[in-house]
Amino acid sequence: MDQALFHLINQQWTNPILDLFMAAISNIEIWKPFIVLLLLYPLFFGGFKGRALLVCLAVTLLINSSLTNTLKKFVDRRRPKQTESVRLVELARARPEFLTLFKPAAIRYSDDSDRHSSGPSFPSGHVTNNFTVAIVLALFLRRWGSLYFLVALAISYSRVYLGAHWPSDVLGTVFLAAGETFLVLALLEMLWGWLGRRWSTPLFVRHKSLFV
Repeated sequence: MDQALFHLINQQWTNPILDLFMAAISNIEIWKPFIVLLLLYPLFFGGFKGRALLVCLAVTLLINSSLTNTLKKFVDRRRPKQTESVRLVELARARPEFLTLFKPAAIRYSDDSDRHSSGPSFPSGHVTNNFTVAIVLALFLRRWGSLYFLVALAISYSRVYLGAHWPSDVLGTVFLAAGETFLVLALLEMLWGWLGRRWSTPLFVRHKSLFV
């Protein structure tokens, strides 16, 4: 079932527009300048809520990424492109990176050179990071933050489309990332409450919760 669904997504449900979109949305190098700008706004103009969001985001991403890298080595599952010939999408080179969006993507099939070109398959770092971001944004920004789940879902689908992960990798990582994120955020909320009651600072009096 896992392989059958993978082959449908990777080799049959494809077209040139999806090729470019999936490859671009999965490439963080293209979006780094925009991400930096988005992070600067809550830092300077978001007040306590904005800075609390950034702290929680940084801590959860750091912990979840570390756990993901550890689990990758422990599980050591091979990626699709490391075990068979799969369809790969390669973006054209461009400087700055976002200009690649205006160039056609190249299609090739994996070969022996791809057997050791990437790390293990499960869990997915892309899925972990983006669902972590989506959950944190939803807790802090409610309805507007929840829109990022659409981005997280698109990126998750792209990992299968691009031949980087099996569908079961993506599904399992979603639940894993959600559990890790809620646990870390709960611990941060407890820590904030403990420190606030201990120090009784005016800031804690005004903001007794990180999220509300």
